[in-house]
Amino acid sequence: MIHFTKLHGNGNDFILIDEYNREVIPEAKRSTFAVKYCDRRFGIGADGVLYLGISNKADIRMKIFNADGSEAEMCGNGIRCIVKYALDKGYIKERARVETLAGVLSITSRVEEGTWIKVNMGKPEFAREKLPAKGTGEFLKVSLHGYEVSAVNTGVPHAVIFVDSLDDRLMADAPNIRYDPVFPKGTNVNFARVDSKNEITVRTYERGVEGETLSCGTGSVACAVVARRLGKTGDQVKVNTKGGELVITIKDDAAFMEGRAERVFDGMI
Repeated sequence: MIHFTKLHGNGNDFILIDEYNREVIPEAKRSTFAVKYCDRRFGIGADGVLYLGISNKADIRMKIFNADGSEAEMCGNGIRCIVKYALDKGYIKERARVETLAGVLSITSRVEEGTWIKVNMGKPEFAREKLPAKGTGEFLKVSLHGYEVSAVNTGVPHAVIFVDSLDDRLMADAPNIRYDPVFPKGTNVNFARVDSKNEITVRTYERGVEGETLSCGTGSVACAVVARRLGKTGDQVKVNTKGGELVITIKDDAAFMEGRAERVFDGMI
């Protein structure tokens, strides 16, 4: 039997497998495990699977596999969920470091109407070679499939498009951008509406989920940093999503993401 924990960050939900003391799912089987158990009809149902392990670089290690079986470099909502679990188990303290494929990230936590977790997401990368994207220079305000697209890497690649209205047709258009050959490894696609100088609303089509999620942490960061770069917002912005809100702060070229994470239930399979 395999013990798992279901958690979510603003409705972006995950199955967590605790491998802090021992390997539970062999590396070679993690992809197929994610495909099977992320299925919302025939499995547990989730946007991805989180594997929590020990690290020789940080306090804990996070690995994440998307619902389609692909491994992601990072996940903003996922890292908050894994930190929430590790805090509850006593593996880490309120200040800790988490190893991811995107690097080692620093976090601080506080318990206040749930667990609030602040993550130093590092420096957003606009250069095309860092996304990656074809061409040279920064990927800002590029015409693509009828939209003005900017792109940034906030741990994973994100395309950001500012629109006046967040209607459902946007999600139908998102795959054209997600799979455009200008992005050799594909990209997540975000549509953002600027509500004020300190507030935006975002909808995200996630690579690996291949559909809209209720929230995307790295996507919220991407929208906030692109909005600031284009002069639409300031250094701190509240990001509203279908699943809840995040607060994104840009300071000294680094982006900080703050939001809740919640434990839903535990089970055995």
